[in-house]
Amino acid sequence: MTARRGGGAGRSPVRRKASSRKKTASRKKATRKKAPRKKAAGKKAARKKAVRKKAAKAGSVRRGQGAASRRSRSDAESRRVFFFGGGQADGRAEMRELLGGKGANLAEMTRLGVPVPPGFTLSTRVCAEFKDRTGKLSAGVKADVLTALARVEKIMGLRFGDPERPLLVSVRSGARVSMPGMMDSVLNLGLSNHTVEGLAKLVDERFAYDSYRRFIQMYADVVLGVPLDRFEIMLERAKLGAGVSLDTELEAADWRALVSDYLDAVEAHTGQPFPQDPRQQLWGAIAAVFRSWRNDRAVAYRRLHRIEDAWGTAVNIQSMVFGNMGDDCATGVAFTRNPSTGESNFYGEYLKNAQGEDVVAGIRTPQPINASSRVVGSEDLPTLEAEMPGPYAELTRIYKFLEKHYRDMQDMEFTIQGGTLWILQTRTGKRTSHAAVRIAVDMVKERLISREEAILRVDASSLDQLLHPTIDQSADREVIARGLPASPGAAGGRVVFSAEEAETRSKAGEKVILVRIETSPEDILGMHAAEGILTARGGMTSHAAVVARGMGKSCVSGCASLAIDYAAGVMRVEQHVVRDGDWLTIDGSSGEVMLGRVPTATPELGPEFRELMRWTDRISRIKVRTNADTPEDAELARSFGATGIGLCRTEHMFFQPRRILNVRRMILARDMATREAALAELLPVQREDFEGIFRAMEGLPVTVRLLDPPLHEFLPQNEEDLAAVAQSMRLSVQDLKNRLDALHEFNPMLGHRGCRVGVSFPEIYRMQTRAITEAACAVEAQGMKVKPEIMVPLIAHPGELSWLRAEVEAVVSAVRKEHPGTRVRPAIGTMIEVPRAALTADVIAEHADFFSFGTNDLTQMGYALSRDDANSFLPDYIEQGILRDDPFVSIDEEGVGQLVRMGAELGRKTRPRLQLGVCGEHGGDPQSVRFFAGLGVDYVSCSPYRVPVARLAAAQAVARGREESA
Repeated sequence: MTARRGGGAGRSPVRRKASSRKKTASRKKATRKKAPRKKAAGKKAARKKAVRKKAAKAGSVRRGQGAASRRSRSDAESRRVFFFGGGQADGRAEMRELLGGKGANLAEMTRLGVPVPPGFTLSTRVCAEFKDRTGKLSAGVKADVLTALARVEKIMGLRFGDPERPLLVSVRSGARVSMPGMMDSVLNLGLSNHTVEGLAKLVDERFAYDSYRRFIQMYADVVLGVPLDRFEIMLERAKLGAGVSLDTELEAADWRALVSDYLDAVEAHTGQPFPQDPRQQLWGAIAAVFRSWRNDRAVAYRRLHRIEDAWGTAVNIQSMVFGNMGDDCATGVAFTRNPSTGESNFYGEYLKNAQGEDVVAGIRTPQPINASSRVVGSEDLPTLEAEMPGPYAELTRIYKFLEKHYRDMQDMEFTIQGGTLWILQTRTGKRTSHAAVRIAVDMVKERLISREEAILRVDASSLDQLLHPTIDQSADREVIARGLPASPGAAGGRVVFSAEEAETRSKAGEKVILVRIETSPEDILGMHAAEGILTARGGMTSHAAVVARGMGKSCVSGCASLAIDYAAGVMRVEQHVVRDGDWLTIDGSSGEVMLGRVPTATPELGPEFRELMRWTDRISRIKVRTNADTPEDAELARSFGATGIGLCRTEHMFFQPRRILNVRRMILARDMATREAALAELLPVQREDFEGIFRAMEGLPVTVRLLDPPLHEFLPQNEEDLAAVAQSMRLSVQDLKNRLDALHEFNPMLGHRGCRVGVSFPEIYRMQTRAITEAACAVEAQGMKVKPEIMVPLIAHPGELSWLRAEVEAVVSAVRKEHPGTRVRPAIGTMIEVPRAALTADVIAEHADFFSFGTNDLTQMGYALSRDDANSFLPDYIEQGILRDDPFVSIDEEGVGQLVRMGAELGRKTRPRLQLGVCGEHGGDPQSVRFFAGLGVDYVSCSPYRVPVARLAAAQAVARGREESA
């Protein structure tokens, strides 16, 4: 079948020569002429400068922002169907909101002279109308479609439904944001029992009936709801009967017989004959593609990628071109740079004599388009460059042109029909995190984009992939369960069900995965020893999740399908039984739990990553600190660019075996003398801890939070521990149990914890303050600069902070007198984590040198939600659209976020220079960081492995603000 190009649509912009068109050539056409490099160098530089200036002023062309976009929307206000073809197009690149990404790019390429099969786009406005009209197209839209279809017929020299020279079209989805594979498409539409004969005469019978069976199968699946496997079974039966293994080996008679079987199968399933009227087929396909916006996989994809349901999809109807008409035909996909590594090499695959779905389906092994696209196993396969040098050369020229035009890596679909190249689509290419960083940095060096644009090009959340081991995507794996991706990275090891066993086996050199129903602070050492943590309960900010992220450990939490039996040493998941010592692999980035050993890959941070991070620090207005409780964590965070510690949790230091007994004696003491004796034992080890952290953070601020958790978390839970504590305190076990009963609280998280412990037992806070101040003095005496900050937790009333500040200052003053000449003078502040504190922040600020917003507890109290239990129902809220995000993952800007805003504004109203920070888990969430940056906080604090993520997000907040205000 030979398609006729019209209106210059087939001319590549890089091949145009001066001709009779010269007198009407526009500036755009002039820039597309191929010119000697030296002569064009000055013009290129000027053009690039102009492009960067335009991008800064109007925003990225891809996002459809700015004045040009607003004018385009205004001009197209009444239009529903947008034509492209013959060098003309109703749309353009910046109309993504209306035409979707695919439609906007097809229009843009047509305007640029790239060889694009003609067609038209039904806008997203039609999608909204389709929904409002209960799934029906209006008569006006149908009339516009037929008018546009007539223009396509004229360009192609074919007619839709003509039994002699039939025009065939594809019907594809196209949202403003790429959603690959989530919605439906129909190819070869227009074939029927009559038009297939005309196609056979134009080309050959085998091609015609192969195309017809493909159309029946796709249309029946997408539009009529006939299961695909029915057709696949018949196809396999036909190949078996013919004695062949490949589709390409079937003859025309085989395809003709199979078409008859397919038609019978459709009628048997639907009770109606397969539609033979091409117009009826077209209306059915358009409706099906619009409906696919709301299919389950599309809805799930949008939820994962934060895509608005209200956006809708466009529908693109485009003339078919064929890559399966013979050996001078091919179809393929190409990337302007390597999407895995980011290398500036043209990369892609193709299939000779095939249609596009054959490449995706894996029926045949695709071939590399060139030498740089070869992978292991494809060394001996011929390349497109060798087999079709002419089309390959044109494809090369076009990819270079499109990448410069769009100023980003492109993902292109192409078809070669009869030696003629057609570009079916271009879009911004998906890429790995490593590739994203490299491409962004390289494009700055190539002067295609600015540094701020490069910063915006990298998804901050994806940086986790660069900092943790990942599952080898080429490896086989058996996924048996899915939980929450609580802490990124992949880990494998033998299953253990207790923290003690994790420690023991780890010391013996084994890799272990700690499996718990839920973790508690007592599990801290086992968590540290394990490669990863898997829990049946808990959310994204549960104890397991928070601690694992801080340690850089992989963690999957809230895996509700697990049935864990500690006594039997068994974990059951449906039909699977995993025993103590069995090997398990978890992926904390996806939440997957896999049987056995699955290979992992350890990414390497290259020079491009370090370069990008340097750029972020140059424009960011807020600092990024870390949450760290050990010198090792502090050093790691500093290597990732942390500018201090925003949260040092002293309670984590208490769970080491040689300390926990003294902690328990302190809590259970009946008199001051016993309590102070236990505290005296703890003082030197606390001081030693702080000295190590101050040395690791030399010259940087370190915020130490005084004891915060409910005291019950430190108390013995089993008979062995009870006996040990009873013996050390010279009590009977029963007396000790009675004491534990007396300390019992119904709701300990809202009970005797935080500053309330400091008020009841001020000697505890005095000991910690002394340890902090003495440690700072000791490190200062070694010639190092220290910046200690003491944070009092859970303040709800200004009187609490006023009273406790006086206690802290008295100890600091005493220590300073013991160290004449010291310059150590810790700042004293509080964590704003109780709603009342945010509401009265102006009064509380009278007693504080700084505020640090503890958004974990602020969210718990603001929502009246337990972060450890909410995972049992929060997914339902998100699925039903009540909540868009888990409020423990991304800050609730309208509610809890307003408490932060109010606290910040009231605090600075009293003290204009009040230092403001955020130390909850939200400090490492990119969306939340952008919100906090807008509030003008001085820093956010997060776990060490999230520091680069927060640094990039902080810079993106500035870059995006400048882009929007330009």
